[in-house]
Amino acid sequence: MLVSRSILGSKLKLKLKLAFAATALGCGVGVAKIANSDDPATALKLCTTVPLRLFRLSATAAAIAFDYEYSLMGLPEDSDEWKKVKHEVHTRSAHRLEDLCFKNGGIYIKLGQHVGQLDYLVPIEYAKTMRDSMLNRCPTSTYDQVCQVVKKELGGAPEEIFDEFDAVPIASASLAQVHVARTHEGQKVAVKVQHTHMTNTAAADFATVEMIVNTVHRFFPTFDYRWLVDEVRETSPKELDFLIEANNNVKCMDNFRRLSPHIADYVYAPKIYWSLSTSKLLTMEFIEGPQVNDLQSIKKLGIRPYDISKLVSQTFAEMMFKHGFVHCDPHAANLIVRVLPSGRSSIFGKCKPQLVLLDHGLYKELDTYTRINYAALWKKFGAGEDLYTFFTSIRTMKSWESVIDPAVDHLAINDQSDLQIYGPEYFSQVTELLHRLPRVILLMMKTNDCLRSVNNALLQRPSLESFLIIGRVSSEAVIEEKLLHAKTLSRLISVWFEHSLS
Repeated sequence: MLVSRSILGSKLKLKLKLAFAATALGCGVGVAKIANSDDPATALKLCTTVPLRLFRLSATAAAIAFDYEYSLMGLPEDSDEWKKVKHEVHTRSAHRLEDLCFKNGGIYIKLGQHVGQLDYLVPIEYAKTMRDSMLNRCPTSTYDQVCQVVKKELGGAPEEIFDEFDAVPIASASLAQVHVARTHEGQKVAVKVQHTHMTNTAAADFATVEMIVNTVHRFFPTFDYRWLVDEVRETSPKELDFLIEANNNVKCMDNFRRLSPHIADYVYAPKIYWSLSTSKLLTMEFIEGPQVNDLQSIKKLGIRPYDISKLVSQTFAEMMFKHGFVHCDPHAANLIVRVLPSGRSSIFGKCKPQLVLLDHGLYKELDTYTRINYAALWKKFGAGEDLYTFFTSIRTMKSWESVIDPAVDHLAINDQSDLQIYGPEYFSQVTELLHRLPRVILLMMKTNDCLRSVNNALLQRPSLESFLIIGRVSSEAVIEEKLLHAKTLSRLISVWFEHSLS
């Protein structure tokens, strides 16, 4: 036992040395980002804040590594005691990671939110801890910081620019927080103000995180989160520019009016006040309504949850398969419901719902090839035959054996998916798959996971409806594309006949 502890202790020391070596490299990269700052005051501030944030990252990584190595040392693998202790270490480590994300804020919150959606890859203790906290307890900027942003972006204090401005935010997320205000013309608006700490430290934070992840992967090949860094690198700059979000909002609504007029009245995005918006501050129409998973409030409005579930499924199916322009962050806080303003009712006498889409910062465009072949994407986009089973399992959240077993109820909603149980066993294969897949497919997977969660909350029972809606809309999209390229009468007849049989 003493020899075993000595060997494991030596391994632990090596890992800690490598962790701090990676930290030193990350610090160098962070300093380079600071040196490139054009604002001397900002550079000075970064010189004091970035090293502290990097130290927290290093200390957290070392504490987690030590806890795993020491707590599990000498315990027979897969024994009851080993499983019990491992669960306890997972829980402690998840809370350490949560604490790091909240203290450092900014990009760390974004990474924590991603971890919360990786049920199929990370231990459930991590996914649940991150998911429960990262969306609901994001840090807020002080009112003084908000005033600084408003003055810098719009040229005056909030009380000057707006007739009324509530100093207490109604919501806060990783990048920004939202305040209720009223314009001098009397319109009630929502003002989204970017966190100053996000703006100041984003480049340095991302550079150090990327360097550390790449360095650790070099020494520990099974630790491969480069795909996650790649995704955040691509999406974060776009989410930090609120004018991109405003344009996404407008384009989304235009797509529904042009390409999906049959449901355009049932989908809405808040009006943008362009004269009161910049890349770091966004002013929008204020819309009241319950979140899409607030069943009690929805029923009080006289709306059936079933109707909302159908509308959510159809809305995102139209985006994916007909528009090729997809809102990729459809969690419950970004989807609110109100009674259709026209006041029309369904045949059951219930009010018809209108789905209001919020937070248009993260969109993905699908080219025609991707959009039309989405149903067969694992065969067509380079995932590889060797990883086909893992991709299918991730999409269904079930083991491959369950996927191919006709006796299994594939619509059953379980508290814990097969992949949460067996995922760690196939960690290297799953991370290799995620590294190979194009970023657009990862975002579609994330979007589908969010939608599955929303529909489960609405219906609270298994349902085929969303699958049928997606199947119908995707079929329509394929037929429309074929009709568009049909050059002869015989080809038109062939496509029409195919459509009549589908």
